[in-house]
Amino acid sequence: MSKFTKKKSGELPAISTASLPDIVFMLLFFFMVATTMRETTLMVQNSLPTADQVEKLDKKDLVMYIYAGKPSQRYQQKYGTEARIQLNDKFADVSEVQSFIYSERDSKREELIPYLTTALKVDKETNMGLVSDIKQELRKAEALKINYTTVQGDATTGNE
Repeated sequence: MSKFTKKKSGELPAISTASLPDIVFMLLFFFMVATTMRETTLMVQNSLPTADQVEKLDKKDLVMYIYAGKPSQRYQQKYGTEARIQLNDKFADVSEVQSFIYSERDSKREELIPYLTTALKVDKETNMGLVSDIKQELRKAEALKINYTTVQGDATTGNE
């Protein structure tokens, strides 16, 4: 007859580390895919105004962003506290808006140019004169599709 042997209690089998590199690479690949890099560094104060009828943009890669507002704290000593325009990662003058639009168009494929939209991200404390000047330059550049970026809220009271 055969004898039955009792298992030794309390011992766990050794953990196999053969699949550990696969798990590490899967995690690495996940974070590489899921992470997005910020395209521009915001150099102006940008608390957006509220609106009650808001729509989302479909394709964000076809949007050219123009930021306007007072320079943020770390740039106020150099650029002052007057509202300024930011194009990509630098402060710009109103006269540079047209060349910015042309350079953005040149960087896109020819068939996508009619679908380009200019998004104005303007601080709610910014003077409307600056916004009008930007719009005049956009007209000269024939960039007539304009989007005003806002946050969802009650436009009459300014509450989010």
